[in-house]
Amino acid sequence: MPSDLEISRNTALKPPAEVAADMGIGEHLVEPYGRSAAKISLDAVGELADRPRAKYVVVSSITPTPLGEGKTTTTVGLGQAFGHIGRRAVIAIRQSSMGPTFGIKGGAAGGGYSQVVPMEPVNLHLTGDLHAVTSAHNLLAAMIDNHLHKGNNLGIDPFEITWRRVVDVNDRDLRQIVTGLGGRPDGIPRQTGFDITAASEVMAVLALASSLPDLRARLGRIVFGYDRDGAPVTAEQLRAAGAMCVQLREAIKPNLMQTAEQTPALIHCGPFGNIAHGNSSVIADLIGIHGGDYLVTEAGFGADMGAERFFNIKCRVSGLVPDAAVIVATVRALKAHSGRFRVVAGRPLPEEMLAESPDDVLAGAANLRRQIANIRAHGVSPVIAVNAFPTDFESEKKAIVDIAAEEGVRAAVTDHVAQGGKGAAELAEAVAAACAEPGRFGFLYPDDLPLADKIDTVARRMYGADGIELSPVARRQLESYERCGFGSLPVCIAKTHLSLSADPARKGAPSGWRLPVREVRASVGAGFVYPICGDMRTMPGLSSQPAAERIDIDESGQVVGLS
Repeated sequence: MPSDLEISRNTALKPPAEVAADMGIGEHLVEPYGRSAAKISLDAVGELADRPRAKYVVVSSITPTPLGEGKTTTTVGLGQAFGHIGRRAVIAIRQSSMGPTFGIKGGAAGGGYSQVVPMEPVNLHLTGDLHAVTSAHNLLAAMIDNHLHKGNNLGIDPFEITWRRVVDVNDRDLRQIVTGLGGRPDGIPRQTGFDITAASEVMAVLALASSLPDLRARLGRIVFGYDRDGAPVTAEQLRAAGAMCVQLREAIKPNLMQTAEQTPALIHCGPFGNIAHGNSSVIADLIGIHGGDYLVTEAGFGADMGAERFFNIKCRVSGLVPDAAVIVATVRALKAHSGRFRVVAGRPLPEEMLAESPDDVLAGAANLRRQIANIRAHGVSPVIAVNAFPTDFESEKKAIVDIAAEEGVRAAVTDHVAQGGKGAAELAEAVAAACAEPGRFGFLYPDDLPLADKIDTVARRMYGADGIELSPVARRQLESYERCGFGSLPVCIAKTHLSLSADPARKGAPSGWRLPVREVRASVGAGFVYPICGDMRTMPGLSSQPAAERIDIDESGQVVGLS
């Protein structure tokens, strides 16, 4: 099979205006960016609003291994597959972060014959949205330090500033730094650090904004620290929000590209899946929902994380109601959840894990069953996509289908990476059937439930915990947030994505445990509170052999080594 890059370069592309026309978007709303991408004007939201709504499908997964289980390839493959059964689809996915692209993970726009093309711009800058987020975020950081240096009229407590800086590079040496070193003209020394751009609250704000005025208002509500009386201080009080919004006025427009089979693809925003909601933008969905028969989007990590946040955070903002959810399952992930094998990012799978063993697959079934229950808890019909790999045996794939049958859930084995949309046609039929069922969608908790009870609800119903353990610090923070008026916000629990629990080593569906909450932070601009459970890394590091070592330019100016 050709490499992803070779497939991308040999794909015939439609002009962006024709791709937009396939969605019913007029050329006056298309702002070309080079030959293969375009920005879609925000006017499209209003112009398309009276058209029929597409069926709304979210793609999630079982708890993944460090290698990932192929949610993006499945999203792209499913979108293409609808064309093979006579339906029109639009896909909406997050934008790639260059940190992982040059690190271990590689690109994030699908693979094989189920990818967004061309591959190079998708994974390298695209239209510069991530750089705009970086710039807006760091402008606020600079204005905070300048305010301290110029007299601190707002009475900001330097020890209670929560706003760090960001950069779109994996760089562990920037996790903890001291700024303001030198002399008096160089600022006030204080300890701070860097996160990766995808972890910025500005990214989460951009993804959840429904319009330019909404973006401006959300930026103004960002709480970057507290004054000496313990009151929150906002970007609006610092008079920084307006300039931040100016830097994001182009980035708020969704990017339009196409898949290897010319299915329209909206690529917009890339919020971190650990400490933020891990979904692409609300605006892209408000446009895409009127662009075909189906809108297929993706939520980060497993259904206990990305899908839960899609339902309880993103859908609260957008007002859109999902019709079905796809749970991507792989043989290797279920084997990993048996607890009999150890999978490490950047390393080959253990040899014994590649041996035919449906019993090992069945031993990991508890995780899949829990994720099915998590989708059903929101009144949404789940469909299992068995993402097949060349190393899988028929008996092992059948074991996953049998688990789905026992749960009364539709399932289909897919080969979309090697076959494109044709390899996911059976999945498309199953998803269409699920979408035809009456909807009973509901949020997991009401807005007026106290924050601690919201955390407890998610822990019990999504993770299978016996409850939560609040540290004294977390308890005080929750009480403070309630007093500050943040109690009506949804919660976005920051925990490991490698387990249903807060311990990445616990596989399957652990029981007899409580969720430890060590601290709680508020992303008031984005509109959620995030409890931190365990050690959350918001600035990744590079591996001993990062992908950057393999990426280069050849003599003809072509990118090589991108994966």
